[in-house]
Amino acid sequence: MSSKSKMKLFTLNSNEPLAQEISEILETPLGKSSVIRFSDGEVQINIEESVRGHDVYLIQSTSQPVNEHLMELLIMIDAMKRASAKTINVVIPYYGYARQDRKARAREPITAKLIANLLEKAGISRVLTLDLHAPQIQGFFNVPVDQLLGVPILAEYYKKKDIEDVVVVAPDTSGLRRARRMANILDAPIAFVDKRRPEPNMAEVKNVVGSIEGKNAIIVDDMIDTAETVTQAAEALLENGVNDIYACGTHAVLSDPAVSKINESPIKELVITNSIFLPEEKQNEKITSLSVAPLLADALLRVQTEHSVSELFD
Repeated sequence: MSSKSKMKLFTLNSNEPLAQEISEILETPLGKSSVIRFSDGEVQINIEESVRGHDVYLIQSTSQPVNEHLMELLIMIDAMKRASAKTINVVIPYYGYARQDRKARAREPITAKLIANLLEKAGISRVLTLDLHAPQIQGFFNVPVDQLLGVPILAEYYKKKDIEDVVVVAPDTSGLRRARRMANILDAPIAFVDKRRPEPNMAEVKNVVGSIEGKNAIIVDDMIDTAETVTQAAEALLENGVNDIYACGTHAVLSDPAVSKINESPIKELVITNSIFLPEEKQNEKITSLSVAPLLADALLRVQTEHSVSELFD
C-alpha cells in the first residue's frame, strides 16, 4: 500500500472551504466525521470510518470562536488516538493564543506554550502551521513543527500587479524581518513605522523611518485583528507623502470594527489569505483573499511521502 493511500484528511468547523480545497488538490476525500453538541454545549465527536493504522491529518484553525475551535481539535485528537490512528498530524493554518508567547509583565501566563502542552498531551505527532505570531513558538513543542510562510504568496500577488515605485513598510519594528523578506522578493526598499503600544490592541504611531515620499507603499503584517496597527500606519504614511497605500497580512482575524476601519482608511486594498474563514458579512470590494490551499497541500504531501519540506519555508 502506498504512503498516500495511508493518508486520511479530516476537517472540523473552523474552515471547511479551505479543507475542501486541500482535499481536491490532493485528490483525497475528506474523512467522514461529525461534531455535535450536548444541550449544555459540550462537544461530541463521532469518527464515522476506520482510521486504524492510518496517518491522519486534522485541518483546523484555532480562530474565532477560539475556545470552541480549540476544544473541537483537542477532542478530535483524543478520538483519533483512541481509534488507533498511526500518526495524528494537526494542520493549524492560524495558531490562536500565539500573542502571549512570553511574560511581558509579572504574573502573566504564556498561553502559546499552554496550547502546545495541551495539543501534545492530547496525542499529536506533528504540527503544520502558517506564519506563527512569534517564531519561538516552534520551540514550545517536542514534536516536529513545520511553519510555512505567507509572505511569498502575498508578494507574488503584488509582482503580478506590477506596482511602480514600491516601498515595503513594516507597521512596527517587530515586523522588519517580514518586510525585508517581501522587499527581497519585490526588489524594493523598506521602511518602518516607529510605534508604541500602551495597551493590547491599541497602537500609537510616532514617526516613519525610511525614504517613502512619492512612492507606493505596501504595509505587510502577519495578522490583521482590529486593524488599528495598519490603519494608523497608513495615516502616518499619507502624512509623509506616500501616493497609493496597500496593506496585506496572512491572517484576517478582523475583529470588530476592523472592516469599517479599513473602509474608512486611506488603504486602497487589503490583501489577506484564507487561513481564517472570512464570513460573508466581512467581505467587500476592498478586501482580496488569496488561497493557501496549494501551499498546505504540497506540505502535507511532502510530509506523507517523506520528502523535504524545507524548500517551502522560503
